Amino acid sequence: MPSKKSARLAALTVAAVCSAASTVVLTVPAHANSVRVHDVQGSTRISPYAGRQVTDVAGIVTGVRTYGSSRGFWIQDPNPDADPATSEGVFVFTSSVPKAAVGDSVLVSGTVSEYVPGGASSGNQSLTEITKPTVTVVSSGNAVPAATVVDEDSVPDRYTGAGDTAASGSINGLTLRPSKYALDYYESLEGMNIQVGDARVVTATDPYTELWVTVKPWENRNRRGGTVYGSYESQNTGRLQIQSLGAPADFPVANVGDTLAGATTGPLDYSQFGGYTLVAGELGTLKAGGIKRETTQKQGRGELAVATYNVENLDPSDTTFAAHASAIVNNLQSPDIVSLEEIQDNNGAKNDGTVAADQTMQKLIDAIVAAGGPAYDWRSIDPVDKADGGEPGGNIRQAFLFNPERVSFVDRAGGDATTAVGVTKVKGKAELTVSPGRIDPANAAWTNSRKPLAGEFVFRGRTVFVIANHFASKGGDQALHAQYQPPVRSSETQRHLQATAVNAFVKDILAVQKNADVVTLGDINDFEFSGTTKLLEDDGALWSAIKSLPRSERYSYVYQGNAQTLDQILISPSIRNSCDFEYDSVHVNSEFNDQISDHDPQVLRFRP
Repeated sequence: MPSKKSARLAALTVAAVCSAASTVVLTVPAHANSVRVHDVQGSTRISPYAGRQVTDVAGIVTGVRTYGSSRGFWIQDPNPDADPATSEGVFVFTSSVPKAAVGDSVLVSGTVSEYVPGGASSGNQSLTEITKPTVTVVSSGNAVPAATVVDEDSVPDRYTGAGDTAASGSINGLTLRPSKYALDYYESLEGMNIQVGDARVVTATDPYTELWVTVKPWENRNRRGGTVYGSYESQNTGRLQIQSLGAPADFPVANVGDTLAGATTGPLDYSQFGGYTLVAGELGTLKAGGIKRETTQKQGRGELAVATYNVENLDPSDTTFAAHASAIVNNLQSPDIVSLEEIQDNNGAKNDGTVAADQTMQKLIDAIVAAGGPAYDWRSIDPVDKADGGEPGGNIRQAFLFNPERVSFVDRAGGDATTAVGVTKVKGKAELTVSPGRIDPANAAWTNSRKPLAGEFVFRGRTVFVIANHFASKGGDQALHAQYQPPVRSSETQRHLQATAVNAFVKDILAVQKNADVVTLGDINDFEFSGTTKLLEDDGALWSAIKSLPRSERYSYVYQGNAQTLDQILISPSIRNSCDFEYDSVHVNSEFNDQISDHDPQVLRFRP
């Protein structure tokens, strides 16, 4: 998956274009005087007044946003109607710094529009706004309408219903059922002043001064305070993004498991990066949960420790080498073999044709030695320039680190970026034709994506085949909170092809040697319950070993309040059937605000 930072920056560069393209503005006048906020909002996601002019819509200002590309303010009618589906709040988009103040009683005239954060192609829901406003301040210093308390009792347990098949699966035109579906409940409060209390943090503070909390303390909770995403039907309804109307420096720097104690209050917005968002005028007090970075067990003398670790676009200019080295030596206990994902070339994102990564690898190896670890050796294959995706010019690839004091690498010449590794039979045993080698690199499944790296290792006289992977990212998928339900996961088409290719290669090994030890690992960019994983496991050739953990422990990545699995280690039947292995998802990054990667490494220990 692309880093959260790079994905966010890419999206922000097109925000202005998307907003213009996704806002519908007409000039049909509406009857004035009778239009109130709940009339503007209506009982579906699309305002019945969309594209029309409204005059003197009355409300009290509940929040003012003076920064960013969405400047404006929220108003709320203090006299609600009796329909729970119609929100009493709405955002007034001014584009420039608004002159309104919290507590002002105002009359707003303007054009009602439906703005889709991220653009219509994103599949996101729309946000009802009044644009091009003329604002009359009637009085100031009024009491703000009391905040609606959002908690485990008010939020339904069902996330959403299916979309309208006649509208390509969109839920936009469906009447809101706020007592039945969580997404409908939040939509019925869009623009209104809401409050959460003593809310536990389920995604750490990010560089954009936002975090996620849950209002349902026991919903799929894990022992470290997160909320686990365990199936496509387990969207976790209590998740809510928190931003602030205050200064960024005053925003709490929180980790998963911390709590915003007391009341956090503000208007309910909808954003491109997370959907429903409480934009706080009042923030609770941060109470630390005290989670620590985990340390796995040291492998025994007869155990082989194999790990996967996405080091997030590592190149020689980065300042994270010492921290990554410490994680490998101290938290991972110096595994015998480490599959590294997102190793960049020697000058990183500079797009000049450089593909070699020997300087990147040597700098990491030196840092590991300085941290007290072993003098690792390494193997990799340089990709064709700009052929493997990732950050332009960075030429990311997988690489093997291995401890030559514990394990040896079997080198067979001939492996390069375009030569396919094969399997041959020698003295009744499987061998790779080249080592290291790339699996079927000409296959269209790997277009603009990383090709799997296969290597043959020997531990205590026993051959172990290791396949390092970094599958295609989830970029382009519709969000869980999308207007289309169920959301379209378009990116998995390529991952399915990739999983099929890797599974076929593993079967080639097992066809030659039924009891071969094969470890297939890396950033699979998909869940342990996904179709991608099922294809990797097809016919029992592999099994995702993270499923040996309790369900509450199955995660390596935290995204929008969901702790989920993207990094996996899959094992062949000889390893699985021995029942002599241990698996550990080592939580050193994903739950922390000061992470050096957005992925947690995974470790497998077994006796070949």
